[in-house]
Amino acid sequence: MPRPHSVAPSSSAPAPSEQAGKTTGPVRLGPGAKAALAPADVEVRAGFWSTRREVNARISLPQGPQLLESAGNLNNLRLAAGAVEGEFRGAYPFVDTDVYKWLEAASWQLAQGPSAALEADMARIVDLVADAQQPDGYLNTWFQLVKGGERYKDLRWGHELYCAGHLIQAAVAHHRATGRTQLLDVARKFADHIDSVFGLPGSGKPIDGIDGHPEVETALVELYRETGERRYLDLAGYFVDRFGHGLLGGEAYCQDRVPLREADTVEGHAVRQLYLLAAAADLATETGDAELRAAGERLWRAMTVTKTHLTGGLGAHHDEEDFGDPYELPNERAYCETCAAIASVQWSWRMALLTGEARYSDLIERTLYNSFLAGVSLDGERWLYVNPLQVRDGHTDPGGDQSARRTRWFRCACCPPNVMRLLASLEHYLSSGDEQGLQIHQFVTGRYSYGAMSVRAETGYPWHGTIAFTVEETPERPWTLSLRVPQWCREFRLRVGELSYDQTDAPLSDGWLRLERSWAPGDSVILELPLDPRLTAADPRVDAVRGCVAIERGPLVYCLEQVDNPGGGLDDIVLDPSRPLALDHRPDLLGGVTAIVVSGHRRRIADPGWWPYVSAGGKAPEPDGDAVEFTAIPYYAWANRQDGAMRVWLPTS
Repeated sequence: MPRPHSVAPSSSAPAPSEQAGKTTGPVRLGPGAKAALAPADVEVRAGFWSTRREVNARISLPQGPQLLESAGNLNNLRLAAGAVEGEFRGAYPFVDTDVYKWLEAASWQLAQGPSAALEADMARIVDLVADAQQPDGYLNTWFQLVKGGERYKDLRWGHELYCAGHLIQAAVAHHRATGRTQLLDVARKFADHIDSVFGLPGSGKPIDGIDGHPEVETALVELYRETGERRYLDLAGYFVDRFGHGLLGGEAYCQDRVPLREADTVEGHAVRQLYLLAAAADLATETGDAELRAAGERLWRAMTVTKTHLTGGLGAHHDEEDFGDPYELPNERAYCETCAAIASVQWSWRMALLTGEARYSDLIERTLYNSFLAGVSLDGERWLYVNPLQVRDGHTDPGGDQSARRTRWFRCACCPPNVMRLLASLEHYLSSGDEQGLQIHQFVTGRYSYGAMSVRAETGYPWHGTIAFTVEETPERPWTLSLRVPQWCREFRLRVGELSYDQTDAPLSDGWLRLERSWAPGDSVILELPLDPRLTAADPRVDAVRGCVAIERGPLVYCLEQVDNPGGGLDDIVLDPSRPLALDHRPDLLGGVTAIVVSGHRRRIADPGWWPYVSAGGKAPEPDGDAVEFTAIPYYAWANRQDGAMRVWLPTS
């Protein structure tokens, strides 16, 4: 068996050196970063994610400018530049960010290949952004047009720094993808303005303050990585450490109740919490701050153990889009905002690079295939802002952003362009490297490369569990190919050349299967992950699903939809866990999926009269009803046909 070794250094270890600072993706480590791993290059050539990215490139992204025009976002920039007359359009002060996220998505898409139409749209919109900027660098159309130029007087709700953060991220993406500096110059000018305004008491700067929505912090770290200007990193550190000191009234909602370094659980608005934690991971990576790293590890575990839905979704409450109490994980009232899923991927990826641990990519996989992907329709034209785990029979939809029906666009349209930018940059979240070798975090058909090491992969994942790797390029020295074996996988089979192994003689190390040897071009490795369907139960402290099970296969969570199960509603379904689960490969269904057929019955429920409660008599009722087979589909594909009931968790007989 090829000899395993550890890839995770201590927090004071030097950064991976061969590729640091060279990737074109959203995270590019600085030359002195204290991370275990650096992002590797991946070409996604075919298969599941290639299809989803092709729809994003062909349908979703090209529609962005038209939708931003019809919603008024682009005209707001013209108004701020004085090019036209009229009134600000938009329900929120942060609508500029929809433009910036689209620009970031378009930039990552252009990095994969030329598109004259996308180039033209992007150039036009970059010009609008540059023209709207004020001479001192400030840029926010809401405050320029609606508030008469008033600045930083409403940091809790104004989102000025939040908007600046998304502008900076778009500018970094634009520069990395195209080499052009126009948008980067705009972002640097705004960042310089912010740096001149915000600072600790005694610093000579007029405002000691933070934005009610974290975002600028991680953007400033990336601007430091792009420009080498240390003051941007220092400014990010100032902002991160000022949360929790009562500058916004001490509310958990905007991360101001307790300093991050002292927190013991995630709380408040889910997206705000996760963006702040992503910034903390970035800072720990660049500075070696052990306390910030420890806080990230502590809070990530608290989140996954007590506040994460089976789909990877986050956020229990509609009211404030926030985390609930530990194990408060409702079904039909689950919020699970699409942006929270994206923020979770961004934070977990930074923690994976920082620590070298596979568990962070386990959560990324679960989130990508379920909570994130459900946020966009299969045709790329409609969206979900919230992602419940159940829609009841007779559901009355509230409409608007909190609808359980797919929507063309939203009043708060943060999610659609956020989905676009993650899909367009997805290859940068799949693999990493270090001086010892190459790590495969997520499985796609394509090419993984880091420095002088590259492997080709072919797979039908997630429908098929075989991933075949072929070494294409290799240095003369021995190196380690590390394969993440997913957390859900209880056994696996491995073939290295002519030698075969299983989990008994190919032990895992912290979720990694590490193969160290002298490789030659053409060497093959085949990993087989059994994809038997399985029933999953929740921790008994999750009251909402006690006595229920969910259906999973590989990384996919499944659900029942009304359209597949006629003859009654879904509220009367009871699953029989003693009966086997049967696979049903359906190339004609939802773009081609493997459905799962489950056995159970429909309850016969008597008319309760005027009172729906009866005596239990100290004994559970006997199963009653007709035996039925039900069809379950992958959760990501729900709400793509007709409106109706849906549920993930099923009661058992």
